[in-house]
Amino acid sequence: MSPPQASQALQFDLATEPIYTRERGHGFEPGAPRNAAGQPAFFSVDLPEGNYRITATLGGTQASDTTIKAELRRLMLDGVRLPAGASEQRSFVVNVRTARIPAVPGVEGGEVRLKSPRETVEEAWAWDGRLTLEIDGPRPALRRLVIEPVRLPTVFLLGDSTVADQSQEPYASWGQMLTALFKPTVAVANHAESGETLRDSLARRRLDKILSALQPGDTVLIQFGHNDQKQQKDGSGNAATYQAELRTHAERILARGGVPVIVSSMERRNFDAQGRLLPSLTEYADAARTVAAQMKLAFIDLNAMSRQFYAALGPVRSQAAHPVNNGRLDNTHHDNYGAMQLARLVALGLRQAGAPVAAQLRDDLGAIEPGSPQAPEQSGIAASPGFTHQRPLGD
Repeated sequence: MSPPQASQALQFDLATEPIYTRERGHGFEPGAPRNAAGQPAFFSVDLPEGNYRITATLGGTQASDTTIKAELRRLMLDGVRLPAGASEQRSFVVNVRTARIPAVPGVEGGEVRLKSPRETVEEAWAWDGRLTLEIDGPRPALRRLVIEPVRLPTVFLLGDSTVADQSQEPYASWGQMLTALFKPTVAVANHAESGETLRDSLARRRLDKILSALQPGDTVLIQFGHNDQKQQKDGSGNAATYQAELRTHAERILARGGVPVIVSSMERRNFDAQGRLLPSLTEYADAARTVAAQMKLAFIDLNAMSRQFYAALGPVRSQAAHPVNNGRLDNTHHDNYGAMQLARLVALGLRQAGAPVAAQLRDDLGAIEPGSPQAPEQSGIAASPGFTHQRPLGD
């Protein structure tokens, strides 16, 4: 059987699906169990680059609790619980891509300059032209899949490690959680990468990759600052060069008919002895706000909202938003709970900024208030298999 094509809907009965082979072009990843209780499974399909709507049939003879992530742990369905014998269909949209950059007006053909081995090995599922679903949960029950190509608005993400798809626990980003906050009427394509700056985005051709796929009206969320700040120390940049590079990104997106949305970097978690949060990125948050105001662009002040978020939890409870690795708390990066809370703040920011794509956010997100976050004790996103002691690049 030849690998499946994307010209029409593809249907898969997971009870009878074989192990994936390159020749077959679909199946369960080797070595992974199939919907076993409490055990994750990975199902892959070779597909051309593009956006795909997946309709999943969930449920089984026993009570089930299913979480589905796509590609590099992008959350799609969070803890869908069904009683024994029940069945339910849920839909979500996944973006599939490769590193190839097709030539379009204003963009030369070529490839994204991926980091090796980080992106070519550890994060290969994000670039391999293959749709991979991760089936998690204490009692997962995914019975059937229908996959069809769709032309939908796309939200592209550009940024650093706090936005990028993190491949293993205990790390996560708001970009990985934002996918679950939209209706299945929009795709999210995360092109952020750990350790990067606005300058890296240009040099590695990540912006070019987005521009090559961008359709008029598509949204691009841009969040840099943590690593750009370090360019002050090495003498290669400052807030002024940061602003110039941010303008370059926005101008090129506008030229292709896109909608740039500037996002200020969330604050690092750092309290003083009196329990007051110490800001470290104010200069760059102000620089981002200035560019947005001068160019009349939508602006999300995630820096200010994150300070409210940390302050609301306080010095002790706010630790729950960050991973512990090798016995040390990482006060820059986030775990599943922290990443989801920041994603909700980004969703709030889209609404407050009047971004057109905000109309595609789910209707059941509930109240979102920076100073009244969801309690850490209520967070229960199913963990992915695997754990890394390698901290994401950047700080």
